[in-house]
Amino acid sequence: MFIDSHCHLNFPKLEGNIDQVLADMKFNGVTHALCVSVELDKFPQVLQLAERYDNLYASVGVHPDYVLETEPTQDELVRLALHPKVIAIGETGLDYFRLTGDLEWQRERFRTHIRAAKACGKPLIIHTRSAAQDTLRIMAEENAGSIGGVLHCFTENLEIAQAAIEQGFYISFSGILTFKSATTIKEVAQKIPLDKILIETDSPYLAPVPHRGKLNQPAYVKFVAEEIAKLRGISVEEVGDISSNNFKRLFLNRMPTENIQQIVI
Repeated sequence: MFIDSHCHLNFPKLEGNIDQVLADMKFNGVTHALCVSVELDKFPQVLQLAERYDNLYASVGVHPDYVLETEPTQDELVRLALHPKVIAIGETGLDYFRLTGDLEWQRERFRTHIRAAKACGKPLIIHTRSAAQDTLRIMAEENAGSIGGVLHCFTENLEIAQAAIEQGFYISFSGILTFKSATTIKEVAQKIPLDKILIETDSPYLAPVPHRGKLNQPAYVKFVAEEIAKLRGISVEEVGDISSNNFKRLFLNRMPTENIQQIVI
């Protein structure tokens, strides 16, 4: 069984077909999925999905790519995160690939999310692109390791992965891992501790081989697990069990006992 640790089911191409998406998850052994927020004005859609379906969860946060007139506050994020189906803060972090110029506002937003996570006791979902050193520096300066979290859709090298793990973070692999050109990421998946690995789709983006270039969905997370199994020389069932237990340990062991018991892995 598998868990998709990062997807965007509120995006139009998936939300409009949610019943089929959930049926495909079930058919492919994907038991649960974490629907990740990227904008606060769209957060109600994310939360509605989590409230409607027992096997869906939500996060709350603002993606670093979004330039806003009014920045989210720590208190606002904490308030929204109090909902029992919200299990993480994010997606947050730094992205120097899509945006240029003075990005201090991005770094300050990242700090706000880290402080909110520490205040509400829920882990972080971190996006980093072309900004690994600043991401790690701010994580350390803000003591993000005291709450922990995951570097999602990991595309950096082994050194960066090990530095994040040393701060108490997990590493999540997306469909990019299945691409033939992803040699650096494959090395990371092959060498980091298994108890620090998560799997995700980041759907509707980044569909894995053999669906590359098509619409992605949580059912396809099994192909990420298959690639890790091949790289590690273990069974795909073992990857599914390990990554699912890692997900539970990171995101669900902080929840009230009655909510944890709803998750059968």
